[in-house]
Amino acid sequence: MIIGLDFDNTLVCYDGLFHRAAVDRGLIPADTPSEKEAVRNELRAADREDAWTELQGLVYGHEIQAARPFPGAAAFLRECAEREIVVCIVSHRTRQPFAGPPLDMHRAAREWLDAREWFTQGPFGLAADRVYFEETKDAKLDRIATLGCGVFVDDLPELLHEPGFPQAAKRILFDPHATGADVTGLLRAGSWPAVSDLLFRQGRS
Repeated sequence: MIIGLDFDNTLVCYDGLFHRAAVDRGLIPADTPSEKEAVRNELRAADREDAWTELQGLVYGHEIQAARPFPGAAAFLRECAEREIVVCIVSHRTRQPFAGPPLDMHRAAREWLDAREWFTQGPFGLAADRVYFEETKDAKLDRIATLGCGVFVDDLPELLHEPGFPQAAKRILFDPHATGADVTGLLRAGSWPAVSDLLFRQGRS
């Protein structure tokens, strides 16, 4: 079995980072909830879509090293390695930000993974050549299909519901904030331990 994982907002948690960056720049009130979605909604309500776009480039690129993995993500990778399960990361992110200072955001993401030693042979078993950053959503879907992922974990229900998503793959919506998204045909997991339970312990007494 090959397990495919999204990167942004699935392995990497940006909640506090988006909030801090927006407050530091005077874009939102400090009492705005710290979740990424709350920051986005605050800016869009103020008709500041341009500021939101620039903030995404800043956080996903220049400030990504300050982001933390979601709790349990590293343990999930270790369990996959122990079970000799192949794990691939397949993400959709542009190489350059749409706004703000230029930066290779694919390289920044790989540096984030390398800094956490997730490419180290042994405990995590994540190979650098099994990490794919695609420029478009369609390219991401094609990559998932080409790899033959039997499972894919993503935080975007609309991606998992795409007509082009491989129908044979088990689709897990990573939903730590219980957004109430449409989960028709999907499995929902609110944490990485819950993903492990769905894949490795479901049905056990």
